[in-house]
Amino acid sequence: MSIFVILVILSAALLHAIWNAIVKTATDRTTTLGLVALGHVIPAGVMVMLLPLPNAESFPYIVGSTVVHFGYYYMLNRAYQHGDLSVVYPIARGIVPALVSLWAMILIGEVLPLQAWGGIALIALGIQLSSWKALRSGVGRAALFFAGGTGVCISIYSVVDGIGVRLSGNTLSYWAWGAFLHLFIAGFIGMRRRKTLSSLPLRVWALGLAGGLVSMAAYGLVLYAKNFAPLGAVSALRETSVVFAALIGFVFLKEGYWMRRLGAAVLMAGGVALIGLAV
Repeated sequence: MSIFVILVILSAALLHAIWNAIVKTATDRTTTLGLVALGHVIPAGVMVMLLPLPNAESFPYIVGSTVVHFGYYYMLNRAYQHGDLSVVYPIARGIVPALVSLWAMILIGEVLPLQAWGGIALIALGIQLSSWKALRSGVGRAALFFAGGTGVCISIYSVVDGIGVRLSGNTLSYWAWGAFLHLFIAGFIGMRRRKTLSSLPLRVWALGLAGGLVSMAAYGLVLYAKNFAPLGAVSALRETSVVFAALIGFVFLKEGYWMRRLGAAVLMAGGVALIGLAV
């Protein structure tokens, strides 16, 4: 994997950590997630009018990804009802790289070398270490179930998008339509929260929409990388967002123990290096 592609994926991971930090500090995460979805729709609406349509073969994948995203938002919201972010997030993200690599091997025959699997293992270990104190305190069955379900949804839409973007013939068009169909997610959450939307402070609207723009940029960078690298490797590198989020939490939100977070970052950096040298 080229240094450029690695940097693209790590940039996406950093952006993902930033928008998750925005959601983490929100008082109403459900409404904020709806605004994040709306933040995809506004720029994507302009893009779909200006860009050519992606190839017809990719549209079932765009629709499929949107449906799975519904499941993702549902599982994530339910997980946060039963467990803290520091517990739910590492479980959900930690299982994704291995699952994506497995689905990609079964569905499209992408087989990663043993060295890349070693890198995935280091990244997964780093994810768990970043929140080890919270995980050690215990995970309820409901939180574990919904966190695991969140991870399964992430792995499914990651593979669906990876196949779809390769069939699209135009990464920008696939990106635009995938983001634009967040309209249904934003609309669903908006209907559920319609009584409180008018009273939301301007700051909440601004932060939510800004989070959507950042999330959309991260989504586009990952889609671009999936054209040039195995899906499992892309997913593993992208999950370094967990440590970026942990470092943001430590530096800006004064959370956690710096030595554990630094150790997690070192493990994940080693995983990144192994994957970069292997594929």
